[in-house]
Amino acid sequence: MTRRTKGPNRWSGAVVLAAAFLWSAPAPAQSASGPLDFLGNLFSSKKADQTGSAPSAQPGSTGWSGEDGASGHPLMTAGAIREAAANFDSCVASMWPDAARRNISQESFQRFTAGLTPDLRIMDLLDSQPEFTKSIWDYLDILVNDNRLAKGREVLAKYKTQFDATEKAYGVDRYTITAIWGIESNYSTQMGDRSVLQSTATLACIGRRQKYFRDEFLSALEILHHGDLSPEQMRGSWAGAFGPTQFMPTAFKRYAVDANGDGRRNVVDDPADLIASTANNLKKEGWQSGQSWGYEVVVPKDFNYMMGDRSKVMTFAQWEHLGLKRANGQPFPATSDKAYLLAPAGAEGPGFLMLQNFRVIMKYNPAEAYALAIGHFADRLRGGVPFVQAWPRQERELSRAERLELQQLLAQRGFYRSTPDGQLGGETREALRSFQASIGAPADGFASSEMLDRLRGQ
Repeated sequence: MTRRTKGPNRWSGAVVLAAAFLWSAPAPAQSASGPLDFLGNLFSSKKADQTGSAPSAQPGSTGWSGEDGASGHPLMTAGAIREAAANFDSCVASMWPDAARRNISQESFQRFTAGLTPDLRIMDLLDSQPEFTKSIWDYLDILVNDNRLAKGREVLAKYKTQFDATEKAYGVDRYTITAIWGIESNYSTQMGDRSVLQSTATLACIGRRQKYFRDEFLSALEILHHGDLSPEQMRGSWAGAFGPTQFMPTAFKRYAVDANGDGRRNVVDDPADLIASTANNLKKEGWQSGQSWGYEVVVPKDFNYMMGDRSKVMTFAQWEHLGLKRANGQPFPATSDKAYLLAPAGAEGPGFLMLQNFRVIMKYNPAEAYALAIGHFADRLRGGVPFVQAWPRQERELSRAERLELQQLLAQRGFYRSTPDGQLGGETREALRSFQASIGAPADGFASSEMLDRLRGQ
């Protein structure tokens, strides 16, 4: 569950299409319609056979474009992919010594790797470059809606006993856990159907992330060898995240717990283990019990948006001195608490003062739009209201070609020093802020079509 340091620590179904959303936000699952039929049988099925062998292999080349990856990485050329795929069996076999060092038996290694073939379609997904993005307000509209909130309230009622025990043990509130459950898999209805073992083996042997995914593949083997889950249960995203709250195998090892004492850590089919393991993840990453993730604030018109950076942390009292106030007019609960300012839609949109728990959610998934959706969803589940201020819905999102052009123009003027990639990350935002400050515009780092036009005209 915990996300990326130098590489992604878990890539969920919500993260797989991350670049399709502004601020590197993850792509949401499509919302399900109809009654909450799945709740009645979500955890009622018989336990899967823990002695099962490796899942049936999918055809290795099914769906692959056969083209070079968009990243330009030498391991993502079509030739390199084909060469690595031809060597797939040898690559998997070469990991036996590492598996043995993890106390995986040879019998388990052979049983769970027998018949594995690469799923080369993953290479296209690994290097996908979406042409268009969604705005953060569209993203929030998709995820925090009445249907999903209604289902969340039913989940809270159905598993009240498990949530009670988890809050007592870990100090993580049920609303945040439910929000993660709802956004990651739409309450277990959209968890992905790829074999975790096949996906992680493919990525461990082919493409540009082999070192990282080698650890994920070996961790998946450990889970199967220990009998916590079966291969049939370990099905998920193309990058290996599985279960209702989307654990990567390495995160499962760190955070999964056996809450009901049955000897297995079953984060797929057991509500007690699922809820407690998700809470354990957040707790171990620094969750502060009883504290909010943050507050919507009104930012004054003449505010210096160079202060809007996660490195610039101040007390609420200091932010108030600069003219910021809560959007609902209420006082901050503790003026000595420290927060940083986030203005995800620039000066024309709402501002947010973010506390430690927002940073923890960002560790779960390092996308501001995702973390904002989780925090807001949790607030709505506990009875909160929609955001007060309007989003700048008149803004048009830039295409990938326009994002590349924006970076190139910033680079030409000495503001951007990396290779343009069309991704609007923190470095691009900082470069845009510097350009905006140089022309006397609000330095909010928001990549609008107007800013692109200003760059073109300079």
